[in-house]
Amino acid sequence: MSTTKRHSDTTTAVYGSEEMVRPAPTMTLPEDMTPPEIAYRMVKDETYAQTQPRLNLATFVTTYMDEYATRLMNESVAMNYIDQTEYPRVAVMAGRCINILANLWNTPEKGDWKTGAVGIGSSEACMLGGVAAWLRWRERRQKQGKPTDRPNLVMSAGMQVVWEKFCQLWQIELRQVPLTRENRTLCPKEALKMCDENTICVVPIAGVTWTGLNDDVEALNEALDAYNRKTGYDIPIHVDAASGGFILPFTAPDVKWGFRLKWVLSISTSGHKYGLVYPGLGWVIWRDKSCLPKDMSFSVNYLGAEVTQVGLNFSRPASQILGQYYNFIRLGREGYRRVQENAMEIARYCHKRIGEMACFENYSDEVVNPLFIWCMSAEYDKTARWTLYDLQAALQQSGWMVPAYTLPKSIDDIVVMRIVVRQGMSRDMADMLLRDIESAVGEFEKLRYPTQSRLAYEQREKQYGRVFTH
Repeated sequence: MSTTKRHSDTTTAVYGSEEMVRPAPTMTLPEDMTPPEIAYRMVKDETYAQTQPRLNLATFVTTYMDEYATRLMNESVAMNYIDQTEYPRVAVMAGRCINILANLWNTPEKGDWKTGAVGIGSSEACMLGGVAAWLRWRERRQKQGKPTDRPNLVMSAGMQVVWEKFCQLWQIELRQVPLTRENRTLCPKEALKMCDENTICVVPIAGVTWTGLNDDVEALNEALDAYNRKTGYDIPIHVDAASGGFILPFTAPDVKWGFRLKWVLSISTSGHKYGLVYPGLGWVIWRDKSCLPKDMSFSVNYLGAEVTQVGLNFSRPASQILGQYYNFIRLGREGYRRVQENAMEIARYCHKRIGEMACFENYSDEVVNPLFIWCMSAEYDKTARWTLYDLQAALQQSGWMVPAYTLPKSIDDIVVMRIVVRQGMSRDMADMLLRDIESAVGEFEKLRYPTQSRLAYEQREKQYGRVFTH
């Protein structure tokens, strides 16, 4: 190879450039500039071998938006939502989105503007709902002259990791109600056993990440109402509706889970999941202004005017807010209903087909969100030479990302796989996936010896003296 130093410029062919025969920078800035076409190609090529986003059935995050939404978001990528002096209409559109969500969830709040906040994702929205519950609890305790050093929060072990983060960061005891084979969602009776005067809130989940099931918020509300009357406590509910907040109103409008219930004071959701917006966007809505502590609002005047904000992050992209408002205008109630019902139909189709395979057993008979999980059937597992982890690896070779994992503590002997159906998945794609699953299983059944995954699996069975499949 020639050792002559070549200086790339805008006339240099991308793959004739010096940069293409050097390793990409990993520790320090390169000494010289790189033409934009070459820099673009270097970054683009590094992501080329990854799973194509629409074949990633592990993620809940939106991987498809239409041409106009994508164009609108690209054109607003330089806008910072917090600069409300410079971009006042973005703040107005965010307020409209809050109004729309609040009314979608049956808010009782009157007035032109409902009480809510925008977040980078549902994780920030969850934290804002949790902080509000903690501050309200602390204020009540202080007025009663009682200590405030031992707050706790109650929810099921099927929680998303953000709640662990929240409790760790704010030093709140996290009390987890175990999931069992009998109680596969939050059991209200067991949840109330963990409540006391220091409980800041109970958090049911609409769309459990692990299983796709919904906690029964209405049953929890009824049990909590009786509990609060009996004890004199004032324990509220925050609904983590990261997925279900955009599913239930359109596919199960008669189910009571939101502000129609007395003790639901706040709800969080993810705009970048079934809100159908590219990441990252979250929303949190409070029942009314009295539920949002004043201590959570912060104002600054160094952006050209007095700007008041509720949130953990200050600067945040405006483009996702525009994308959400575009979706609300473009789709309307009927459009969202059609998209979510199509996702549900494809999920039910996959659920039925997988449940019919002799080697598998669905975790639940019903599909209540566009996702579901399954495990090895107990009978088939007795002679299997492979595991679901092998199936995950085989599907990855065809570009699919279908995760295998163990369920939460207390039922972590169950290994499952999960499919998340989102906008962008068609019936034809589902059939391709099912054929790839059937083909992989067919190859596994030809094995003469167990896979390394299976050997490790059986070793763990011996170590713990239990079966890790069913």
